[in-house]
Amino acid sequence: MTETSNHPEPLWRPDEARIARAGITRYRRWLKERHRLEFADYEALWRWSVTEIEAFWRSIWEFGEVISHAPYTQVLEARCMPGAKWFQGATLNHAEHALRHARVEGMRNEPAIIFQSEVHERREVSWSQLAAGVGALSATLRGLGVQPGDRVAAYLPNIPETIVALLATTSCGGVWSCASPDMGTTGVLDRFGQIEPTVLFAVDGYRYGGKDYDRRAVVAELVRQLPSLKAVVFVPYLNAAASLDIPPSDGHGVTVVSFAEATAQSTAPEFTPVPFDHPLWIVYSSGTTGMPKPIVHTHGGTILEVLKTGALHTDVDSHDRMFWYTSTSWIMWNFVANTLLSGATILLFDGNPGHPDLTTLWRFAARERATFIGVSPAFIGMCMKADLRPGQQFDLGALRSVGATGSPLPAEGYRWVYEHVKADVMLAVISGGTDPGACFLTCCPVLPVYAGEMQCRELGVATFAYDDAGNEVMDEVGELVMTQPIPCMPLKFWNDHDGSRYRDSYFDVYPGVWRHGDWLRLIPRPEAVTGIIYGRSDATINRHGIRMGTSEIYRVIEATPEVADSLVVDLEYLGGESFLALFVVLRGGAAADPQRAGAASASGVTDERARGVSDELRSRLFAAVRTQLSGRHVPNDVFAISEVPRTLSGKKLEVPVRKILLDHPIEKAVNRSSMTNPAALDWFIAFAAARRAELQARRAG
Repeated sequence: MTETSNHPEPLWRPDEARIARAGITRYRRWLKERHRLEFADYEALWRWSVTEIEAFWRSIWEFGEVISHAPYTQVLEARCMPGAKWFQGATLNHAEHALRHARVEGMRNEPAIIFQSEVHERREVSWSQLAAGVGALSATLRGLGVQPGDRVAAYLPNIPETIVALLATTSCGGVWSCASPDMGTTGVLDRFGQIEPTVLFAVDGYRYGGKDYDRRAVVAELVRQLPSLKAVVFVPYLNAAASLDIPPSDGHGVTVVSFAEATAQSTAPEFTPVPFDHPLWIVYSSGTTGMPKPIVHTHGGTILEVLKTGALHTDVDSHDRMFWYTSTSWIMWNFVANTLLSGATILLFDGNPGHPDLTTLWRFAARERATFIGVSPAFIGMCMKADLRPGQQFDLGALRSVGATGSPLPAEGYRWVYEHVKADVMLAVISGGTDPGACFLTCCPVLPVYAGEMQCRELGVATFAYDDAGNEVMDEVGELVMTQPIPCMPLKFWNDHDGSRYRDSYFDVYPGVWRHGDWLRLIPRPEAVTGIIYGRSDATINRHGIRMGTSEIYRVIEATPEVADSLVVDLEYLGGESFLALFVVLRGGAAADPQRAGAASASGVTDERARGVSDELRSRLFAAVRTQLSGRHVPNDVFAISEVPRTLSGKKLEVPVRKILLDHPIEKAVNRSSMTNPAALDWFIAFAAARRAELQARRAG
């Protein structure tokens, strides 16, 4: 078939052998034999999974062989969002499922974890060693008074000790929450301060790009400002001889124990059975206002989602070695840890993926015979620009799948993978993550891959695109929504006692329907409906898969004495490269010339005169974001304006300004009559026009 815009040729089709060994093939055969259910194709199976949702999730429970200490009385008690109640009466434990492979004869001495970092040489942790470490640490946690429901926080990097700490916490019913040590004090306290942890796991420091970062002062400040803490388990990672000194006046009676001491008495793990909807962990995703959202996922929902995803989508089992480059602040770290439930070996790497060069991750994956490699679209883009050809440079013969998530991967990125990594792989581009605890769009080993498109909608997840009136649209860009509940969706936000913040975050536009805040286009293909994500439909900033609320950035920027007000806008749209622009109102300062600033923004080269902000202040602002929040959310540039556009109620007009800067018609971007200062938009209109003209001139040249 000749490729056209409407009927493109796929970049990859699975061969008969791949289809035959796929977990989803076994599942469909099982459905036929056990329940006499047959489906003509994937799309028919998906339709059944999102309409007969009780039958579908019951089948996942049975097919995945869930370990339950008490039976459930009913699959689903309330088919509504929010408020659905799944598998009531059942008791189970996430850590028990993660470690059940340690009891399998022939697997005990096989590696559960393989680890390498800029600090430490390669290390293996066998399944039996992992189970023993979890058993010892969970006994220590119980001795420190951790009860089911208590929060245990971690300020740890992507190392085996973090996996052990997670499983030890969840084995005794504690609620896990983690932040990477590259986050600063403010960002961590914004998260942990909301959940009142009783125990903190903390690291002495980390190494990134060959540079050491001592975090003991940050840890001491966390202890000082978290009065709920009773104990700190200290991990001397950067320096084996490091210790943590907490002054009595700051420590409020906190016990400090080393990780070595906490795991010294090897013992078999014990698993506390908890209800299906018992909190498992708290992860964070920010909206445009307020503190980061402390999202609570459950033991049972996560177990079911992982058993489904591993078998039917990522196609990972005990023969696989899974590697996904991630930090512990990103939901993909939880995804990697969850891969233990499938029996796969997880490969952990801690450090800079570009140090000493961009071959570091590929070299690691090749040496460890990884069958699944996951990276970010940004990393793929860097490899493309560097003209890297990993498939020629390294032996990637074991590789069966390449994953990507965190932002849209353009069609050119798809083609690069098949041309320069490996021609016969499933390119597993996925989208979903932190908030729902699942994917909306995902991969499937029996479906083809089309350039720029995710293979399918995930089984059991009723994903659609809606127009403004709430109507389904196909082959048009609309709001990404989910119309049916799923077991793994958030139980609640922590301390959101009446559920109002939860409802306002996802159900404020279409009542009873989850609105995710992404632009989505669903495309009917012969084998299944594919999808493309075009970026955020609101003002939340998504960089490298980590969503940061604008309010978090404002609190840091506006603490700078020279700044009276600020506005931050991410210009990522329709697969374009992210450009995070910061606009500030300077105390006693003038606005930059919008034409000159817009042209400078498009050229990528700006100076003090073009931006209206001194190099010194620019450096201080960016350093504040980097040290207090996250290096991933440092703006690309900053420009001085005279005033921030606001509504009559005083809200910053982030979304309308974003639309103006993305060249939407002004009359469709904002209603000036709803503004307290409509003339403030004129600067942005002129800035956008100059930026657009410069970009067009550069493309023409």
